[in-house]
Amino acid sequence: MSLIPHWRRVDAPAGAVVAPEERLSWPQTAALGVQHVIAMFGATVLAPLLMGFDPNVAILMSGVGTLIFFVLTGGRVPSYLGSSFAFIGVVIAATGYAAPGANANLPLALGGIVACGALYVLLGLLVQAAGTRWIEALMPPVVTGAVVAVIGLNLASVPVKNMAPTGFDAWMQALTFTCVAVVAVFSRGLAQRLLILVGLILASLLYALLTNGLGLGTPIDLSKVAAAPWFGLPNFAAPVFDARAMLLIAPVAVILVAENLGHLKAVAAMTGRDMDPYLGRAFIGDGLATMASGAIGGTGVTTYAENIGVMAATRIYSTAMFVVAALVALVLGFSPKFGALIQAIPLAVMGGVSIVVFGLIAVSGARIWVQNRVDFSDNANLMVAAVTLVLGTGDFTLRFGDFALGGIGTATFGAILLNLLLRRGRR
Repeated sequence: MSLIPHWRRVDAPAGAVVAPEERLSWPQTAALGVQHVIAMFGATVLAPLLMGFDPNVAILMSGVGTLIFFVLTGGRVPSYLGSSFAFIGVVIAATGYAAPGANANLPLALGGIVACGALYVLLGLLVQAAGTRWIEALMPPVVTGAVVAVIGLNLASVPVKNMAPTGFDAWMQALTFTCVAVVAVFSRGLAQRLLILVGLILASLLYALLTNGLGLGTPIDLSKVAAAPWFGLPNFAAPVFDARAMLLIAPVAVILVAENLGHLKAVAAMTGRDMDPYLGRAFIGDGLATMASGAIGGTGVTTYAENIGVMAATRIYSTAMFVVAALVALVLGFSPKFGALIQAIPLAVMGGVSIVVFGLIAVSGARIWVQNRVDFSDNANLMVAAVTLVLGTGDFTLRFGDFALGGIGTATFGAILLNLLLRRGRR
């Protein structure tokens, strides 16, 4: 398998599918890459801030990690790697971090993240050696559809509860997702391709008119953009390998496997391609990217549901745009000014966009059920789907000492175990 694919140029009309090995013109591909940067930026910056990491390092390593993943999968799997929220709880527990500000025990967390990445690589090698049949047995369509839907539903509370602190912000969220929906339905050509980006820009302009112009809410502040330098080194850091921190953080690899598997199933459902042959490579790529990130001060990374949601909306799955997005992230990592510009996007506008993206992820899970004709007159399927959706949406959490398995993890493993129990019991 060639490491770098030769993308076939296509001139597909708006709404037509662009396959992973295809690409639009380079200007359109570049614009699509920027759209994916916008989609991942909020979460990729938020996660390090919650753990006391430098967000510029996280942005930089999201680009590096995406390129590592691209090479390991031969450019066949369209995905972007960003900061994983699965690390937040265990990193805070391992370092005793109390926000805000820099994490004084950051090196301990980095050692655990590197160990987690190494375990993740070993799991990927196991899949490479043993094949994917055992994963297919553990995760039939009823399970994978539920897990993919849960990824979107679990994230839904982030924009709804945390990104609209005032009544005005809530209305701006509604205006934002309305802008995106109008662009998606009524626009044509490139604007429809860039529906997330165009909707975000339109909503930001309306926000500026209502706040900076009419004084109805918190105005957009560009002073940090003006003050930030164009280029500068982020705050790199080296890991320290402490046994307790490593034992606490390394098991997150299991959650990353569940996330990555769900994301690949969603991509497979959207593209109509069998992604199972690349599953082991995807795990190894994600694991190596996590190790590389932790080695210089970045967060652990994972394939991003936000970008899968954008692909679901645009129907463009070209891996070329993720190479562009990764290169843009590299520039952002070394450019505080560009980072400040994107962070100047109003929180409510980012929240409205997130509502659209997370909703599209949830719907893609239902699409797996439809495409595989899952029979919900079968009580086993009904129970697996019903319980999984509530566990994930309600963020049902199980604790094992200092380790916490959150909603996505409990929903994933709950779906697998419940499906096995009901199938075996019936036989």
